[in-house]
Amino acid sequence: MAESKVILGGAEEKMEMAVAFLEESLAHIRAGRADIRLLDGIRVDSYGTQVQLNNVAAITTPDARTIAIKPWDKSMFKVIEKAIIDSDLGIMPENNGEIIRIGIPPLTEERRKQLAKQCKAEGETAKVSIRNARRDAIDALKKAVKDGMPEDEQKDGEAKLQKVHDKYVKKLEDLLAAKEKEIMTV
Repeated sequence: MAESKVILGGAEEKMEMAVAFLEESLAHIRAGRADIRLLDGIRVDSYGTQVQLNNVAAITTPDARTIAIKPWDKSMFKVIEKAIIDSDLGIMPENNGEIIRIGIPPLTEERRKQLAKQCKAEGETAKVSIRNARRDAIDALKKAVKDGMPEDEQKDGEAKLQKVHDKYVKKLEDLLAAKEKEIMTV
């Protein structure tokens, strides 16, 4: 029984990682609302080292359509602006000498549909990861039967594995539905 628990635990851990990866991927998809996680991938040159933007500035969202960046060092203004312009955000920052502001423009209907399609593709990738984790666990259970585990324990393990699989697929679908609703809301 211990071996099937280990196999199921490993599969559940992989499925959990797939859900976490999807959450992270969806956070980087712009939904027309300001979110500081949009800037997570931006790196700036700080004294000869590439560091994340949040390591050299305070980042806040004063309202739903604005991200405010307040560098801790005044010499970083140009570097931060250049990094934002060079990133794939496609948004021009505004600098008033104190704070860099990024205005998040509303999305067009066409862009919303593209983003929804991108979310679905990310979700499908995560579902494939979950299915692969289930397949690997089933293979491991079958191999364990050959090594002496009782067959009824294998069948119980597969039934539990299917329930875990269904639970994580439901989590993915809920995440995707919430993100799609967020994107399609005008």
